[in-house]
Amino acid sequence: MSQFLRTWFPNVVMNWSGDNGFVQAIYETLYMTFVSAIFAGILGLILGIILVITDTNGILPHAKFYNVLDKLVNLFRSIPFVILLAVIGPFTKFIVGQTIGPTGALVPLIVGTAPFFARQVQLALVEVDPGVIEAARAMGLSPWKIIYRVYLKEGLPELIRSGTLTLISLIGLTAMAGAVGGGGLGNMAIAVGYQRFQNDVTFVSMILILVLVFVVQGLGDWAIKKLEH
Repeated sequence: MSQFLRTWFPNVVMNWSGDNGFVQAIYETLYMTFVSAIFAGILGLILGIILVITDTNGILPHAKFYNVLDKLVNLFRSIPFVILLAVIGPFTKFIVGQTIGPTGALVPLIVGTAPFFARQVQLALVEVDPGVIEAARAMGLSPWKIIYRVYLKEGLPELIRSGTLTLISLIGLTAMAGAVGGGGLGNMAIAVGYQRFQNDVTFVSMILILVLVFVVQGLGDWAIKKLEH
């Protein structure tokens, strides 16, 4: 097996460990993905809930506030991620002290992912049966209890499905961030594999990213089946 790897993937074997090797790149990709997912998930969930409850059919309708927030979400969703990296560079440096490397990619990853997830949360929660919401209001439940006991519990399978989709999209963004100085497998694929004509490095980087995507998708599908059952 080792002879096979040295024959067909010599550059992968040579670049597997060390400060700029695959092991470090995998760690950086996981670091960017899951740290960004935590913060973007919390922020996106809050924004999505606010969009649902302040809509005209929500439990706390507020047309002006909804319109402003809705347009802001659309605005940030529309900015290409590579441009977003550059535009918020000063803000990124102010927050984390750097604009390159895995930590420097966290802020644009969060800013780019949170609006996307917020919209996914909104779409998931508006599918909750309005009759259940009206019944909860008739019982005198407070808005907070309606959010927790009705929106979040009834919409949990769809929220997990949306979260899985967002996490997969985030993995793609980490690869893009890596290609422009963020580190991780994206950096391995471009800076090491493509620019140095080491095709085996590019190929294995792609396979490792796909494995991460398949694992996330599999876990998401498993969780949805468990909840629906």
